[in-house]
This record gives sequence, structure tokens and C-alpha cells, in this order.
Amino acid sequence: MSDCAYCGSEIDYHEIIDCITCALDARDPYTAGHSERVSDMALKVCQLIGLKKDDILKIHIAAHLHDIGKIGVPDSVLNKAGKLTDEEFAYIKKHPQIGAEILRKSNKLSELSDIVLMHHERYDGKGYPLGRAGADIPIGARIIAVCDSIDAITSNRCYRKAHDFDYCYQEIEKNLWKMYDPIVGQYVLDHWDEVTSVVREHQKIS
Repeated sequence: MSDCAYCGSEIDYHEIIDCITCALDARDPYTAGHSERVSDMALKVCQLIGLKKDDILKIHIAAHLHDIGKIGVPDSVLNKAGKLTDEEFAYIKKHPQIGAEILRKSNKLSELSDIVLMHHERYDGKGYPLGRAGADIPIGARIIAVCDSIDAITSNRCYRKAHDFDYCYQEIEKNLWKMYDPIVGQYVLDHWDEVTSVVREHQKIS
């Protein structure tokens, strides 16, 4: 694993986190590498916005771990090719809470739990699991929400083919103030090629 400029002496800690996310990725071949790509995009967005180094580190690590709660979702639901039933979607919607509960068991990672808990909240308050809105959602969760969507939209999934980046751009743009923080989202749109370069490079390799 390459060194992370924002982790310094925490490199062993970062390696452990990578092992955890690789274990999660192994459960779903369609989303292999998802956590790493989201984390790398989130890092770029944090730098563009100009956050403090300590905040960048926290958000970067939280992005690596944002989907850790999917460990608690049955494979039959996680990898289902067709439309989810209401009951199955309820399982999916539990993963932020499961992830937050896992992180709260660690002295070091507990401070990231709210970011993981709220990465599926929406700026307009219509997300889950808490229905938080606007600035009541941690900035890290608002950043991860955009990056998570970019990777999801432009990746092949078990139930659909990947969309192109033009389509993705339009989806992010039309959902500012709704799903996404308009300031964070606009930073992403204004630096689109730089932010999405992580996903584009992955597609070239795969």
C-alpha cells in the first residue's frame, strides 16, 4: 500500500483499515475498490475546499470505512440482481447504523462514527437513518455522499451497467440542494476532471 501523506505515523493503523475494507469489497465483486475510490475522491474534495489537515485525515479514514456496516447485510440482499423488496431495502438502510456501532467500539475510530452514520443523509432532510438536513449533517458525511454517488453511478452494478460521466455530472448538478450540499457539490462540479480522475483511472486498469 502506498504511503498516505495525511497519515504519517498512523500508517499501520491505515493498513488495518485497508484490510477491513478489502474484506468488505470481497463480498461484492461489483463494488470491489469502491471504498478506496470514495476515500481518494473525498481526499481531493477536502483539499479543494481547504479543510484543516486533522479534519482531512478524519474524513479520509471515515470514507474508507463508510460502508463497513454492510458486513451486517445478508449476501442475498447485498448482491441481488433485481429490485429490492421493501424488507430488503430496510436491511440496506441499516448499514450506516451498523457501521457507526462498530466504530464506537474503538477509542480511535469512535470520533468518525457520526460521519459514517450520516453518509446517506440528504441535504433536504429526506435521507436516512436520522432525517438530518443541511449543516446538521457533518461536513465529512456531506462530502462522502457526493463521492459515494459518483462512484456508484459510474460503476457496473449487479442490477445495471455503469452510466457515463456526463450523465453523472448532470445527476449531481440537478440534485444540489436536494441530495447534496450545494457548496460541496459545486466544488466537485467545478473540479470535475480532477475529482473523478480516481474512478477514470480505475476503469482504464479494469
